[in-house]
Amino acid sequence: MEVRRTVPVKLDVPDERRDDLHATVDQFLHCANRASAFAWHNTHRDECVTSKAKAERALYDPLRDETDLTANLVQKGVRRAVEAVKSGVGRWAKRKRTSQPHFDAPSVVYDKRSATFHRDHASLSTINGRVECEYVLPSDEDRETPHAKYLLNEDFEFRTSTLQYRERTDEFYLHVGLRRYDGNEASTTAENGTVLGVDLNVDGYLAVTSTGMFGESADYINHRRRQFEQVSGDLQKTATESAYDTFHHLGGREWRWVEDLLHRESKALVTEAVEHGCSTIAFEDLTEIRDRMANAKKFHAWTFRRLFDYTAYKAEERGLSVVQVNPAYTSQRCSWCGTTLSENRNGDSFSCRKCGYELHADYNAAKNIAHRHVNVHSGQKSRDGGATRQLALKSGTLSANGSFEPAEPASDGATAEAGVHRQAHEFTRG
Repeated sequence: MEVRRTVPVKLDVPDERRDDLHATVDQFLHCANRASAFAWHNTHRDECVTSKAKAERALYDPLRDETDLTANLVQKGVRRAVEAVKSGVGRWAKRKRTSQPHFDAPSVVYDKRSATFHRDHASLSTINGRVECEYVLPSDEDRETPHAKYLLNEDFEFRTSTLQYRERTDEFYLHVGLRRYDGNEASTTAENGTVLGVDLNVDGYLAVTSTGMFGESADYINHRRRQFEQVSGDLQKTATESAYDTFHHLGGREWRWVEDLLHRESKALVTEAVEHGCSTIAFEDLTEIRDRMANAKKFHAWTFRRLFDYTAYKAEERGLSVVQVNPAYTSQRCSWCGTTLSENRNGDSFSCRKCGYELHADYNAAKNIAHRHVNVHSGQKSRDGGATRQLALKSGTLSANGSFEPAEPASDGATAEAGVHRQAHEFTRG
């Protein structure tokens, strides 16, 4: 199995070489935007160029004349644009809003031909030869950081990385790509494993699992976000140097608060999976989630993807896999009898119009997400013909063929998953 990680590390760039890096960034963006203009067609998507080879054949020589970049960086700029155009064509085909890609974020893509990566520094190609940049690493060597776990870990090899310039702090960061090959596939394929389903929400609870664990409050996250936006707006209107400094300090504090919350939530999800003997955690597919989720904003999409990434790397350390499944109709389908009706859900409540099964709507959706993965990947059968995969529930596990195994002897209130329809809402935290 291939394990990939990205570690952002601050660079100590020599003062006399900073202008070389800035010029390299500008010329790299020029290549990307020239390639985007060449590849994009505003009226006919079939005429858009989605072939990297075709774009390189047409643009390589002109861009080498127009810039001082190495051949590799010119190619990387062209390929970045073609990938963005290809993504736009995909959205266009689905009748979604899209436009010609434009690149203005100051960044450059480096691979091993245009950079040499070391554990403590990197040598980067510029318009004026190579520049040697030391990494600015955390001083606390005893603290377990991504730098210690991945960047300084000889088991990980370097791969394509991205240089980014942060104008607010006037600093260069290298987002170092790392890769490790793990020869033990058995720990992550989980062919006979138990699946924990996770439902994500823009309000109510951020994440709800098929075992009935209700996570952090999405409403509180939104409240904090609105407060931040209001204060930020007031500071920007003030337009004084003091207000400007406070604005950026506040932004950093808000960022750290959200990051800490997502780390706690991802840790709780992995712990829940381990405690219930799960080998797989199934999220709903995050592709184009802003289009699928009502009221989802860019902030929510970023939050969900960050939560997925944090859960993935924490799960990998425990030998678990993390997947994404198609979430279609998971909020409308009864996780007990399978009846799918829009009338089944009413806000946070779910009540099946056919069998009468009632529970929290997000809890029901989490079960359906787990069901979706179990049913799609249950080709391997046990000796009695039943599927070997199963999903984790609050009171036990359920296989795709309907057989239920309780976690412990059932009490009067713990038999709902085994066949007794619970008529009260199941709001209990895991």
